[in-house]
Amino acid sequence: MDVSSDWTKFPRYGFLSSYGDLSKMQVGRNIEILNRYHINGVQFYDWMHDHHRPLAGTVDNPLSQWPDLIGRTNYLSTVKSYIDAIHGRGMKAMFYNLAFGALSNAAADGVKEEWYIFKDSNRSVKDSHHLDSPFRSSIYLTNPANNAWQNYLIARHNDVYRVFDFDGYHIDQLGNRGMVYDYEGNVVKLDETYAPFVAAMKQYESGKRLVMNAVGQYGQKYIAKSQVDFLYTEVWDESKTYEELAEVIHDNNAYADNKKQTVLAAYVNYAKSNSSGYVNAPGVLLTNAVIFSFGGAHLELGEHYLANEYFPNSNLQIKRELKEALVCYYDFLVAYQNLLRDGGAFASFSVQSVDNRARFESWPSSQGTVAVTGKRFTDKEVIHFLNFSDVNSMEWRDTNGIQKEPAMIIGAGIKVTVNSEVKNVWFASPDINGGAARTLDFTQAENEVRLTLPSLKYWDMIVIEY
Repeated sequence: MDVSSDWTKFPRYGFLSSYGDLSKMQVGRNIEILNRYHINGVQFYDWMHDHHRPLAGTVDNPLSQWPDLIGRTNYLSTVKSYIDAIHGRGMKAMFYNLAFGALSNAAADGVKEEWYIFKDSNRSVKDSHHLDSPFRSSIYLTNPANNAWQNYLIARHNDVYRVFDFDGYHIDQLGNRGMVYDYEGNVVKLDETYAPFVAAMKQYESGKRLVMNAVGQYGQKYIAKSQVDFLYTEVWDESKTYEELAEVIHDNNAYADNKKQTVLAAYVNYAKSNSSGYVNAPGVLLTNAVIFSFGGAHLELGEHYLANEYFPNSNLQIKRELKEALVCYYDFLVAYQNLLRDGGAFASFSVQSVDNRARFESWPSSQGTVAVTGKRFTDKEVIHFLNFSDVNSMEWRDTNGIQKEPAMIIGAGIKVTVNSEVKNVWFASPDINGGAARTLDFTQAENEVRLTLPSLKYWDMIVIEY
């Protein structure tokens, strides 16, 4: 169990993406499943009506149903039932909206031309995220640093909070937009507008939580210094490899002076999600092994498995074996969260095989090896073994769903270089015995400890106590 005083100490973020006419039993079942994975915060993706006016109707008379951006019908009763079910499990509900989105009908709701950003200094073309039918409108971008826009959106969000018991605001953006200009023709450095936007949102709703998506890390060094409660990165092709994926977490730690946790929106089987099929388990488990061992969490669990940036995309189904494996991975993430996500210093470790059953290589490792990484604490070392022995690619996205399942390595003998007398060594893996820990026999000769890894599938962890 996670008994942290605050959920953002160890955020495990899930999502919702469909708000049709669901019964309370259906809603409760969906949240029960997320709760079993220990999800403690839930992003309500595309729950709203218009980006510039997310509440449909008025505070006194909210509409009972409304069309979302693509025209699906959302129900007030379903959104409220989800919030109640989430709170009933001790979880938190975060509503999604862009920092700067306005639809084509925004002028009728009071959105001014002077608030937009443009592709040219003559303000002839608004910057927009183009969307074709069946989407109701493209999304036109406003300037997040414009005070009038901030005040307008604060008022609209205040309406949301008066109708729905959301715990905070999940702020989205659209990555690097290139050269853009404000209404007066001045260049807008969009990445530098996010911190003042967050500050304005916090000032008017100080009791609500905030998190902001850094798309491809755009603006993250500024966002990390703002009043967001944890860091969130939507990972794209600038970080293709397992090494680059881990580097995003390292960078976030540095930007936030190791004071804020990281959640990655990392879409495994992305190309495969364009058609129906099944999630490829090896791609998911290897990616989670990397993210979790480096102290991050993975946004992937909702009413379905998330393989696409359009969260309602549910083309890929998840087989029972992977569901059960993910329960073990999330149990593991909670059971050892103080070792995985709470202090310590990342370090390199000297690990060698004594029987040639596996080839070990310090992180970042290469294809065909077992990667070795971990952390040092004052009285212990935590060493992770990530099995890339049989992979056909070192790109984490496994975009076409063809990553190979690794062969189990049984009883690999290793020697580890240590710095002082070892008191105890123990082993745990999410791939065996539900992640339960077991003590390992070892021998020590000066600065060398020899032991045997019971088994290695995707990820093992050993802890050396001094």
